[in-house]
Amino acid sequence: SRAPRWHSRRRPPRGPLRAAVMSSMTVTDSRLGLLSVSFNQDYGCFACGTDRGFAIFNCNPFRETFRRVFNTGGIGIVEMLFRCNLLALVGGGRTPRYPSNKAMVWDDHQNRCIGELSFRDEVRAVRLLRDRIVVVLLRKIYLYNFVELSLLDQIPTLPNPKGLVALSPDPSNMVLACPNVVKGHIRVELYDIRKSTIIPAHETELACIAISQDGHRVASASEKGTLIRVFDTHSGDLLQELRRGMDRAEIYSIAFNPTCSFLACSSDKGTVHIFALSNAAATPSGRTDSQAQAPTAPRDPIAARRQASAEAQPANPRSAISFVSSMLPAAIVPQYFQSEWSFAQVRGLESKCICAFGSEPYTIVIVCADGTFIKSSFEEGGECTRLTFAKFMRSEEDEEEGTGTGARGSSAAATGGGAAAGG
Repeated sequence: SRAPRWHSRRRPPRGPLRAAVMSSMTVTDSRLGLLSVSFNQDYGCFACGTDRGFAIFNCNPFRETFRRVFNTGGIGIVEMLFRCNLLALVGGGRTPRYPSNKAMVWDDHQNRCIGELSFRDEVRAVRLLRDRIVVVLLRKIYLYNFVELSLLDQIPTLPNPKGLVALSPDPSNMVLACPNVVKGHIRVELYDIRKSTIIPAHETELACIAISQDGHRVASASEKGTLIRVFDTHSGDLLQELRRGMDRAEIYSIAFNPTCSFLACSSDKGTVHIFALSNAAATPSGRTDSQAQAPTAPRDPIAARRQASAEAQPANPRSAISFVSSMLPAAIVPQYFQSEWSFAQVRGLESKCICAFGSEPYTIVIVCADGTFIKSSFEEGGECTRLTFAKFMRSEEDEEEGTGTGARGSSAAATGGGAAAGG
């Protein structure tokens, strides 16, 4: 049957974009009543689904900007559309407000749902763009027109219980990446040029996918969690291989910074790793990014020095005996010696978390399942310097002990300074 129409003519805002794809995670913490957290498209805000409704928080400066409490029912998925009043909601928790097989479009100005999409299976994830809605089920991904809610495309996948999907928010380059029907393969849909790219990214199941803001690069990790691989979305070529570590790990999130010069990932090892990216991705014209975006050298010597300083890029360390790789055939050199390691880290994270790059240069923001928000600086490399620490969700026990506001909710108090804890 035909999908229902919108009950509002309000359209999403237009304007420049600042960051890459949205990151989200589900949470199972009955003490906090927290069910999910997700960044919006420009990483300026994050939304929390709770057993009582949802809340929106600003990242810089950190503060709670809005909270919607329902009389009954929890919200398992909250997806923002930049900073406008439209959100996608999916019920969750012990008493879901909406069925788990429905994606509801909520207009907070009208304080009601203005549209819904119903399916036979549970909704695993929802993503919003200015003119598109993407809904992820276990074995299929649906793409809808934003205004009419009419079906535009459907993509079969392997079983996708995590709801893996990544979108480029650039309105001039609509790119979608998702698991393919072959294990470890990524399917990239370049809708503006009507091209599909299949990338054999890993030998094992995919655990995480992210796309750069311009849609030219896609990064992925497998269920092993030792490597992050970066590919060109047009050609499918491997551009860079980044090593998180040697031990298996569950990767929670991957994020590109706005200029695609850095990449970060979070995992169950309690560490966020930050890598420097090379500038070698090919553009649709066939030129490399460095050729296409090379700035004109300023004539003023002082301005030239400032530009050189701004363009200085940290280098990812390699194995101390990586020189072996230059002396032996590539086919017999262990992968360990060829990989690049992170140049900066945030350590001592005590729960599941997602990460994104902050609005200030060389900053990383982290949202954790234990209700903590952290902002750190990676400008100096190595152990990151903590700039902000805050609790956005508190348990009833914390509130009763007098550490909160008296009811389960958030605390906007933040502390700054000091180095992140080691671990």
